[in-house]
Amino acid sequence: MDVIVTGRRCTINDDFRERVTERIASIERFRDRVQRVEVQVSAHPHKQPDHATSVEITLYGRGPVVRSEAAADDKSMAFEHALDRLKAQLRRAADRRKVHRGLRVAETLEMASAPVETPAVDPDAPPVQRIGGLEITGDGPLVVREKIFPATPLTLAQALDEMELVGHDFFLYVDAESGAPSVVYRRKAYDYGVIHLDLGQKE
Repeated sequence: MDVIVTGRRCTINDDFRERVTERIASIERFRDRVQRVEVQVSAHPHKQPDHATSVEITLYGRGPVVRSEAAADDKSMAFEHALDRLKAQLRRAADRRKVHRGLRVAETLEMASAPVETPAVDPDAPPVQRIGGLEITGDGPLVVREKIFPATPLTLAQALDEMELVGHDFFLYVDAESGAPSVVYRRKAYDYGVIHLDLGQKE
């Protein structure tokens, strides 16, 4: 398992790098398929003292990427907080896998892209933007951040597993059984909710 420690706006000494590598080894009992670990330390001099340094830990290997982040007044404490969060995420996912076996879907879907026709543009007309499916003429007040991700159909158990691994409170996925866009979300303690969208059109 490779451990890569980098710093942004701060210096990483050999003692800290060795300590991180040693502490990271403790996650192997939670996740034995990790191939590479990236630990990024960032200094934020303009933030409050208890958020002056943040540490992000990212695990890469077979399966979904696992990530955790924490901030503190120094890099050692921020790293320990991030590592504790990472272990908690891995522990919750491991608990789920004890109940739900054989979770990964082996097949991946190739995204088909159709050619888009570009209409003729009138140089005197106000600019038109399409953002998030909306058409905005001129300078509109709406600001939308749009992202597109390839989707592999997952079972409900898989979606819950991946939500735990990325440390989010919700996870958007395509249901493997129905093909419906779906969202799983965290409620209280270990309770979860799920929303499925029915794409069937009424006559």
